[in-house]
Amino acid sequence: MARHVVGAMLLVVAVIHLLPLVGVLGGPRLAALYGITLDDPNLMILMRHRAVLFGLLGGFLAVAAWRPRLQAMALAAGYISVFSFLGLAWLIGESNAQMERVVVADQVAAVCLLIALPVFLISRRKA
Repeated sequence: MARHVVGAMLLVVAVIHLLPLVGVLGGPRLAALYGITLDDPNLMILMRHRAVLFGLLGGFLAVAAWRPRLQAMALAAGYISVFSFLGLAWLIGESNAQMERVVVADQVAAVCLLIALPVFLISRRKA
């Protein structure tokens, strides 16, 4: 049962991390995701690369949902990703409506991770 709870929570976090992958397709997708215009080609490179990295992390989280041996690493990566973003969003503040959607999505991911970690730890202790 615990394995299924952890896997389900990791899948939700994976989907949230996979959504920005469409940003690799270019400026219009990034503008729709984040409500920003990317006139600087350097910023476009960075944001598209960020989309690729989110795809990699999301893919890893999805694989870990089915592979218990990877779940500790996936939980750690998910925590670092989600809570660092939420911390930065809170510290900087004043975000636009699209960015607030991203904050809400990461809050959902945070709840999933906060559910998954104790279930994971308790299940490991019993094993």
